[in-house]
Amino acid sequence: MKRELDYYVRQTALGRMGRRSFLGRAAALGVTSATASTLLAQSVLAQGPRRGGHLPVGLQGGESTDSLDPATYANPATVAGARITGETLVNVSPMNKIEAAAAEEWSVSDDRLTWRFRIRQGMRFHDGSPITPEDAAQTLRRHSDPDSKSAVLAIMKGITEISTDGDWLVLTTQTPNADLPYLLADYHLILQPNGGFDAPDAPVFSGPYRWVENEPGVRHTFERFEDYWNDAVGHFETIEIVVINDGTARNAALQARQVHLINRVSPRLADRMQGLSGLTIARTAGKSQTVFAMHCDTAPFDNNDLRMALKLAIDREDLLAKLLNGYGTLGNDMPVNAAYPFFDETIPQRTYDPDQARFHYERSGHSGAIPLRVSDAAFPGAVDAAQLYQSQAAAAGIEIELIREPQDGYWSNVWNKQPFCASSWLGRSVQDQIYTSAYYSVSDWNDTNFFNDRFDQLLIEARAETDPVLRKEMYGEMGRLVRDQGGLINPMFADDIDAFSDEITGWVEDPNGALMNMFAPTRMWSTA
Repeated sequence: MKRELDYYVRQTALGRMGRRSFLGRAAALGVTSATASTLLAQSVLAQGPRRGGHLPVGLQGGESTDSLDPATYANPATVAGARITGETLVNVSPMNKIEAAAAEEWSVSDDRLTWRFRIRQGMRFHDGSPITPEDAAQTLRRHSDPDSKSAVLAIMKGITEISTDGDWLVLTTQTPNADLPYLLADYHLILQPNGGFDAPDAPVFSGPYRWVENEPGVRHTFERFEDYWNDAVGHFETIEIVVINDGTARNAALQARQVHLINRVSPRLADRMQGLSGLTIARTAGKSQTVFAMHCDTAPFDNNDLRMALKLAIDREDLLAKLLNGYGTLGNDMPVNAAYPFFDETIPQRTYDPDQARFHYERSGHSGAIPLRVSDAAFPGAVDAAQLYQSQAAAAGIEIELIREPQDGYWSNVWNKQPFCASSWLGRSVQDQIYTSAYYSVSDWNDTNFFNDRFDQLLIEARAETDPVLRKEMYGEMGRLVRDQGGLINPMFADDIDAFSDEITGWVEDPNGALMNMFAPTRMWSTA
């Protein structure tokens, strides 16, 4: 029986037998569907990537206001679009190492102020025009322009000069920055012709797929770009993203095989789905945050006693158990955890303390309800989390008024605009990147309006520090400043829970973000 089954597995993996025929013959040999699917998946993975097929993906996190301008990307649908159609100078591997992309090699000067990136020859944009070092330079210049409203403007401020030298892009930084390549791997910095100055939202990029249809908040389709330089990715002929913001509908679409890959599986359903035949639940412990953000410069949150009261009034362990079903770790009111390099494990874990919360609340002098705006667009279960938080805070005498916002438009109308709201952050590769993006005083994505001179000073100094002990001390102090003076309430880091059908394979765990840091559509392949 084993020899016959192995033969059927090989024939199917090589595309000489259909998957349904294989399952039927395996069943005739007394092999269960689950076992047969596992054997087939292992065999297909061993055979290596195969080209062909169509990949439908169901994603939570897309809005009717989404733009194709990379400067604006802020949710899973736009980030996935960037990974599918775009190319950055370098990428970050699942092992947190820098990998070549549009730049095939790079070097840094002895004083670590000048970086040189050799742009790969022969690459083309989707309109057929060649990619030049000047296109790369213009891309970075546009994101350095305050008028671009780029989410990575704060990252670009550390670069004082952008120029070209033959095949090389040359960057000069204000201070040494050992992590600069990690910052340049940000998905906002995908290359555009002339940097996007002519048409920032034109669907002309240089990744493995090109745009075909774009219905923001509804549906996006892509076809493989035949002139792409890297045959190791881009295995499907076509990819389709269907925006399915409702979690129940998203799970149902996967189970019905209307889609083969989804993000943000509810922790409450993950265990149940794990037992379903033909489905794989991919759990990645990492850096994704589910948070509540207060504007430190807006009343009543400009009072640190009130901010401290609200931090002490949330029961993190209760939320972790009830909402994440154990699929996560405790947060500590700062954006980093042990998954980051240079994490300071000596910082005490904040715990639920209604008495101390009441003390700080009374000392703040505030009275009356505190409005908190929430939507499940912020993160799955955000409304439930806010309701639990509301009851926990009541034990400290703090009244929280929940204002439910519609999912569509939440990221453009509520987040980073309202003074107290639910939010979430994808992980970043290094601490400098998350701190620069979200807490540096000049960042447009500083969603707690945290302006602290000492923090800014440490951020710049840590980039240049080569002694790992001193660098860890600096990042530790920065974490304490955010934790004790900032406007972040971070009760928990949520595991990324994705799921895919046995119609596709090639999954590799990547702690840098959900769906293999959003590279899954371009790096997985069909089993059919």
